[in-house]
Amino acid sequence: MRPILLPDPPTLSTGVPEIFEQGGSQNVVRRAVVIGNGFPGSENQCIGLARALGLAQNHLLYFSASASVVVVCFVDANAVLIADADFFGDRHEDRHEDAAFRRRRNTGRVTRPKGGINEWLHWLPVGFHKKLDFILRHLYLYSRLMLGSKQSKYIASENGGSVGLSSILEADVKSIVSMARDTYEKDGPLVVIACGRDTVSIASSIRRLASENVFVVQIQHPRSHLNRFDMVITPRHDYYPLTLEAQEQVPRFMRGWITPREPPQDHVVLTTGALHGIDYATLRKSASAWHDEFASLPKPLVVVNIGWPRRNCRYGADLAKQLTDALLSVLGSCGSVRIALSYRTPEKVSRVIFKELGDNPKVFIWNGQEPNPYMGHLAWGDAFVVTADSVSLISEACSTGKPVYVIGADHCKWKIADFHKSLRERGVVRPFTGFEDMSESWSYPPLNDTAEAAMRVRSALAARGWSLRS
Repeated sequence: MRPILLPDPPTLSTGVPEIFEQGGSQNVVRRAVVIGNGFPGSENQCIGLARALGLAQNHLLYFSASASVVVVCFVDANAVLIADADFFGDRHEDRHEDAAFRRRRNTGRVTRPKGGINEWLHWLPVGFHKKLDFILRHLYLYSRLMLGSKQSKYIASENGGSVGLSSILEADVKSIVSMARDTYEKDGPLVVIACGRDTVSIASSIRRLASENVFVVQIQHPRSHLNRFDMVITPRHDYYPLTLEAQEQVPRFMRGWITPREPPQDHVVLTTGALHGIDYATLRKSASAWHDEFASLPKPLVVVNIGWPRRNCRYGADLAKQLTDALLSVLGSCGSVRIALSYRTPEKVSRVIFKELGDNPKVFIWNGQEPNPYMGHLAWGDAFVVTADSVSLISEACSTGKPVYVIGADHCKWKIADFHKSLRERGVVRPFTGFEDMSESWSYPPLNDTAEAAMRVRSALAARGWSLRS
């Protein structure tokens, strides 16, 4: 995955980040620390929540745990990281994004050990994974010295890196805890927002060591010991394993291993989909930014987002053919169609798309070149067709209140199937069959998970006698 690095902070004369130099009451929350796992999809959920809390201009972004490196970044309130980073090959900046931001995107991130046997070890706890990687690399070098062997095909260097991880900085729990304690009287409490299983140990340690000075929010279910966090925000379908339907799918001897094992506690906030940074303000900004390119397109504009097969939603050329046949059937009711594929979309899928639709005058297939039109698509699209694999892409489309059609939901199983079922029952999405009149407009209450989660955070802070900066 290509790196993302937000702009460097301004020079600090005191050695303390500028956002922590503001004075104020001990009861007012003015700042946030975002702990990312190296994947913009997860980090976007954190930043989306920070924006909804009004802390977007006053937060630090730490790439920690699996990211293996700490990077301190200042994020503008209007910065938006699209929730499904892999959809566009990790290129999600808005059209008018700061030029310096773009120039520095490709430096500064190191993720969990990659390459060779590491690709089979992502199920390991990240700390153990990195220690094992360290040992394997040293054993490999030792074997080369002793045997003069050639480059092993099983152990791959990470980002062209050196042996081990000694030269790579990691998020330091002690420094974050010290910052929270030392600046508490002057700057008030610190909100810590983390996402993904690889951030669990760091976020929970911060709360354990500075519980009086921080409010820790963990996004996505940590699988166990939820009392380690002040709040857990997770999709409702994460609790699907507790349903009778799910239990019947699991052999009895394995049920004790499936998480979660208990119903949600009071401090667990259940969402319908994924958190993100898409709201009315960002859509309005994007509509203005992309006006010249989209305003003149024939209406209705139908946007098609194609992802890639995943563990619980597998498909291939068969679904691609089903999609193209359905699109050809509805073209008569479309003014124009814009299709975007993920860089991870299998070639067997993209080949069908280009073969069947590449020469159609009504259809434009984005080739992956900059600028990325994703935000323009959300702002200007009249209807959306999305493959069923991505909770994030569907959540963002459903935040617009515009018609959203899903194709391939019958290929999904387990929690993802439950997610699609909940959306259909709420009338938020409809299956894409090819018999639709795409000029027909229908609506629904937009998904507003991020704002609703932010309200719960505000209430929890108030219960502790804390309030967010107005």
